[in-house]
Amino acid sequence: MDKNIADIRKDYALKALDEQDLLAHPIKQFEKWLNEAIECDIKEATAMNVATIGEQGFPSSRVILLKGVSEKGFSFYTNYQSSKGKELANNPAVALNFFWPDLERQVRVQGMASKLSEEESTEYFQSRPKGSQIGAWTSPQSTVIAGREVLEEREKKLTEKYKDAEVLPKPKQWGGYLVEPFLIEFWQGRPSRLHDRIIYTQKGDGWQINRLAP
Repeated sequence: MDKNIADIRKDYALKALDEQDLLAHPIKQFEKWLNEAIECDIKEATAMNVATIGEQGFPSSRVILLKGVSEKGFSFYTNYQSSKGKELANNPAVALNFFWPDLERQVRVQGMASKLSEEESTEYFQSRPKGSQIGAWTSPQSTVIAGREVLEEREKKLTEKYKDAEVLPKPKQWGGYLVEPFLIEFWQGRPSRLHDRIIYTQKGDGWQINRLAP
């Protein structure tokens, strides 16, 4: 490696995060930050790291897209037979992380995941582009395959099968999750690594707000 990665650093100085500027509910605060990221045209503003716990107790993480947010929590969709689907079936504890480097911000979430209803999952599935619907039927997600030609052949057959269909039926093994948070942390980069960290912790029906040392 040509450059010593230990020497790579950036001083953050765009914004501050003060308690008096915070909204009382963390989901509302998240929506504010997410809207700002979208308005700033940040690439993949809805991308998030989703971390689950495997059978042996090891964490497993991957980046996927947030597909919904409400006062109940955060939602995303996947194949229930994928690695994350199997891990969530065994242990619904999940962590999410959003990082918007252009705004020098990140949000960390801890919560419990549960499946969305079949009706909600079907409605979203059939709102996707047809190619994405075919892709969900094509891929036996997270399983070993002999080669890419396996996917390409399955895609070709499904495209022909549903050539006259406007929408496809939702695969039984595909659907959504709702992550209901009990902890949300907002991180704003600041100079000299003295970053602002504000954490919301669920207390009964409300939320306790504290500042953490960076």
